[in-house]
Amino acid sequence: MGFKCGIVGLPNVGKSTLFNALTQTANAQAANYPFCTIEPNVGDVAVPESRLDKIAAIAGSAQKIPARMNFVDIAGLVRGASKGEGLGNQFLANIRETDAILYVLRCFEDEDITHVDGKIDPIADLETVQTELMLADLESLEKRKVGLEKKLKQNDKDAKQTMALIEKAIAVLSEGQPARYADIDEDDEKAWKMLQLLTSKPVMYVCNVDEDSAGNGNEFSAKVIEHTKSEGAESVVISAQIESELALLDGDERDEYLETLGLTEPGLNRLIRAGYALLGLKTYFTAGPKEARAWTFKDGWTAPKCAGVIHTDFEKGFIRAETTAYEDYVSLGGEQGAKEAGKVRQEGKEYIAKDGDIMLFKFNV
Repeated sequence: MGFKCGIVGLPNVGKSTLFNALTQTANAQAANYPFCTIEPNVGDVAVPESRLDKIAAIAGSAQKIPARMNFVDIAGLVRGASKGEGLGNQFLANIRETDAILYVLRCFEDEDITHVDGKIDPIADLETVQTELMLADLESLEKRKVGLEKKLKQNDKDAKQTMALIEKAIAVLSEGQPARYADIDEDDEKAWKMLQLLTSKPVMYVCNVDEDSAGNGNEFSAKVIEHTKSEGAESVVISAQIESELALLDGDERDEYLETLGLTEPGLNRLIRAGYALLGLKTYFTAGPKEARAWTFKDGWTAPKCAGVIHTDFEKGFIRAETTAYEDYVSLGGEQGAKEAGKVRQEGKEYIAKDGDIMLFKFNV
């Protein structure tokens, strides 16, 4: 079950450095010139999950398998990208394929790393990138309108719904707001997603600060945080340079380095968890002697749909899910203790899975 977060921003803001740290590879070339990333790099990243360690220890599992997310390093956008400037068309297509967007904003000064606009202003950078995405959305919607005209003349019901949504999106975008600000009815959600609008995706702002500001941020990141509060968005302060150094250290060395910096955990842990939450994702677990595993599901999913994450046959032939809350599993020493205490529940097809559930699916195909 793949969820992709696209890492976007202007050239030389630290996107590739951040991506390298996320994936602990050097696949994305971090160089001091625009467009050093030409093809999008995709990294498969484990989601930090301390609960999995405890579950595996209690179950005596030989292996631990964490949930994963995909991060896509997309080359830097510039003004005019919506019209094909730089490598704009290619970049916009890569963004369209992601589930959420992480805006990396430069919140540090460094004379050795040039800024494409010659000044450090993260809010202006944000506005530049967002404007290009909005312009690309408007162009896409205008083209769709032309294609719908024939179907509208034939009184096509789906075409009417799509056109109404297009008009709603154009109205919001024309006011200088991203498409995610549009008020969409629940019945229209599926058709809305089919429009594949760049600015309808959930977003998070990543403030890339200097090493000395990794703990508390700085004046640049403070401006970003204030801005994101005004629009009800999320932001994370991180030093991509520190994270790239941490990624090269083993456990003990990493802990010592974090301590010298006054940090309790890598900023990447916070970033990944924030990305997970941004997409409305939750985790359930399976546990046994062979492996303990974390599985990703969408908030609000039923037990059969969660079972389908493991295998479609599990969903098709779903009978029930033996379910134990994480707190009960840990406090009672595992499955047997939970059963003896009457804490293992037999949940049916209507059960809405909860974050942290330990589940054993019964099915028949």
